[in-house]
Formats: sequence, structure tokens, C-alpha cells
Amino acid sequence: MNRARWILVAMTAAWVAWPIRAAESRPISLEECISLALEHNLDLQIERLNPLMRNLDLWGSYSAYDPTFTGRYNHRYNMGIGGYDTSINTVTLGTEDDTDSGSLGLGGLLPTGGRYELTANGSHTVGTQPAPTALDPSARMPYRTSDANAAAATLTQPLLKNFWIDAARYNITLRKKELQYSEYVLQRRIMETVTAVETAYYGLIAAVEQVKVQKQALQEADQQLRENRKRVEVGVMAPLDEKDAESQVAASRANLLAAQKDLIVRQNALKALVTDQYGEWAEMDLAPTESLSAVPVTFSRSDSWAKALSLRPDLLGMKVELEKRQLTLRYDRNQLYPQLDIVGSYGQSGRRSTFWDALDDMREGVGNSYSYGVVLSVPLSNRQARYNYRKSKQEIEQALLQLKRQEQQIMHEVEDAIAEARSSYEQIEARRQASEFAQAAYEAEQKKLENGKSTSFQVLVLQRQLTQRRYEEISALSTYNRALADLALKEGTTLDRLGIVLTVKP
Repeated sequence: MNRARWILVAMTAAWVAWPIRAAESRPISLEECISLALEHNLDLQIERLNPLMRNLDLWGSYSAYDPTFTGRYNHRYNMGIGGYDTSINTVTLGTEDDTDSGSLGLGGLLPTGGRYELTANGSHTVGTQPAPTALDPSARMPYRTSDANAAAATLTQPLLKNFWIDAARYNITLRKKELQYSEYVLQRRIMETVTAVETAYYGLIAAVEQVKVQKQALQEADQQLRENRKRVEVGVMAPLDEKDAESQVAASRANLLAAQKDLIVRQNALKALVTDQYGEWAEMDLAPTESLSAVPVTFSRSDSWAKALSLRPDLLGMKVELEKRQLTLRYDRNQLYPQLDIVGSYGQSGRRSTFWDALDDMREGVGNSYSYGVVLSVPLSNRQARYNYRKSKQEIEQALLQLKRQEQQIMHEVEDAIAEARSSYEQIEARRQASEFAQAAYEAEQKKLENGKSTSFQVLVLQRQLTQRRYEEISALSTYNRALADLALKEGTTLDRLGIVLTVKP
């Protein structure tokens, strides 16, 4: 063997033995991958914030019932003008008053749609008392004081419009529905992420096995090349057969490089799903601790349909959206009614020369008052309310059709997923047998070549076929496992299948 041939053999051995990249090997199981993804996947971290924000929206909507406190202070000065009083035929002096007054109030909305208001006010007045006659200015009396206090409670309760639902109750219920919808969206995103992790993990196992297959194919091609060269040297084989073997080695080396590249890509895809610190994982070679297997599953279209139509978060979310529209219709229908409110109030008051005496009058009920009545307000056209009501009815009709379309789409998806899983399982045994037959054919053809009853070309053809059959066997196992994960996603049973319990933090 000349120097060039030794170099080629050395390069071939180096490609077989050289690792994908000098990196730390990180054994990892599917369960660990799923656990890491549930904790660190960035898409899930983003989506988890939506229920928390919707919960804050819900609590914020209760602010409609927060009472409002008001306080007021006022100072008033007044100088009255005197004049001639014809009744007593004399001139009267004007008055001069200083009044300090203040009030406190507390009011707000009730869960029944009514409003309440509690008020308390008081005033203190200091002024001059005019003399009975202006002929003697010194007769003007110096000062007088008076205090007045009052307290009242007022209640207004709608009887038609805003009675069984008003804007506050509508918004609160709407926020509850939005919170529920966000939880279904989060559940769906978790299921999609878990399925993506399963798919990536099975793909990584297949990629590792493909690298092994391609390494074995390169070793076999290299062995065939060495044997062909020996035959060429002894003159029992044409030089062209040696070139065919060299071509096979080069092609196998290229296939190995492609398989190694695919392995890196699949590792990176899995890393992106399970970590939020990608840089810390960049130098790790993920080594799956599990192998591809074909666990038989009994498929039932009716059972899968029933699961999907009751468990799919996207379908449940659409039902919540329909409930939101029905709530809007209920509110819009209530807004068609005229405004009919019953109004009542009750109060106590007192007026004396001192503040405390005025309070005593209030306690003793010297001055009290009450009132009740109704207020009717009828819009003459109510055009906007009627428009909103008709639009809400049409939106519900549209939502019902969309829900039916989604149910039909889900049944279609489930049936396709079952067909894919069943077909991929049936292909596994066929692919395994094809690989075994290809192995037997390749070994038999090698023996024929050794006995001079075959050609190197035919052996190389069977070698390529064997590599392809091995690849197809691995792909069939990977496809079946991915099909089972996809079927669970279509059924909405991904979390139950893996024993994952979803909880949303309040």
C-alpha cells in the first residue's frame, strides 16, 4: 500500500474516532427534560404571567364597589343692607354674619346595582343683631351665634335597567371569564411545550443512532476498500472496482458528517426547550439515557374523540369565549329597559345656639325628615342599546358556528393522528425485517465476492441498501413515539399521560 493510501486510511479512522465536538457529556432522561422545560422554558415563563395579570384585572374590577369619601369646608361672610321698614315706620340696620360650614360624605355602589350616600354637615354662624330702631345706634346688639347640624342617608335602587346586571357586575364576571380563558391558554401552551420536548428527545435519540449507523457504514466501506485494494494488487480485481470502493468511502464520510451535524442541531433544539440559560448549555453534549421502543397501544376512535371534545384546552377556551358573548348579550338586553329607580332618604337635624345643643336636638329627634319616590327615565329612541343587542345576538350565532367548526376540526385531527400512530407502529416490524434481510443479503454477497461469484459493485450496492434499511428502522421507531405524543396532544391527554398536575398560583 503506497503512502497516499495510508493517509486515506488514517483519515478514515480519524473521522470514525473523532468526537462530534470536545464538550462535556450530559446524560439526560425524558422525565428530566420535561421537568426542566416546565420550570425554565421561556415561552412558559411568559405565558404563566397572563393568568396572574388576569387575576389582577379581576381584583381591580371589584374597585367599582369601593366607597368614596368626601369632605368639604366653607367660610362665608355676608353684610346685609338696612332699610326703611314700613311695617314699623322706622329705619333698620343691616346684619353682618360670618359662617363656617363643613360636611362629610360617604357613598358608593351596591352589588344590587343601587347606590347609597351617607352625609353629615354642620355650620357655625356669628353675627350682629340689629337694634329695633336706628335712631339710637348704641342700641345695636353686639353678637349672636347659632349652630346647625344634620345627618341623612339616601338609597337609590334600580328596578328595571341595571337591576339584575349592571356595568360593575358585567365587568367582574367578564374578568372571571378572561382569567379562566388565560388558564386554558396556559394549559395548552404547557401541553405543546411538553410535546415539543418529547418530539425533540425522540429525535435526538434517533440522531444518536443515525450517527452510529453512519459510523458503521463508514467502517464497512473502509473495510471493503482495503479488501478491494488487496484484490487489485494481486490482480484478481479491476482498478475500477477500487475507485468504486473509494467513492463509497467518501460518500459514507459525507453521510457521517451530515448525521453529526443533524445530531448537533437536534441537541440545540432540545436545549432551547429546557433552559433559559442557553449559553451555560452550549458546551454540553446531551446524551439520552433512554432508547427508542415500540410500546403497543390500543386505538379507539370514539374514545379519542370523547377525550378530545371534553379535554382539549383550545376547545374549552372557545366555550369560555362563547360564555363571554352570552354575558354581553344579557347585559345588552338589560340596557333595553327604561330606567326605573326607587329613591328613599331619612335624616335628622338640629339648630341651637351651641353645637352640643344642636346635637342633643338630633338625638332627641326634634328635627327629622324622610322621603321616598320613584324616578322614571325612558329614552325616546334607545338606538344604541338596540344596536348593541342585535349585534351581540349575531356574534353568539357566529361563535356557535366557530365552536362547531373547531369540534369538527378536532375530530379530523384526532382521526389523522390515530392513523399516523397505527401506521407507524405497523411499519416498525416491516422496517426491522427489511433491515435484517438487507444485512443477510449484504453478508451473503460478501461471501460470493470472496469466492469470485460476485462483483465489488454489487456488494457496494447492497451495503448502501443496508445502511438505508438501518436508517429506516430507526426512523420508524422515532416516528411511532412522536406519533403517540402528537395523538395525546390532539386528545388533550398529554398531561394525564405523563402524570403532570397543572396548578395556577393565585
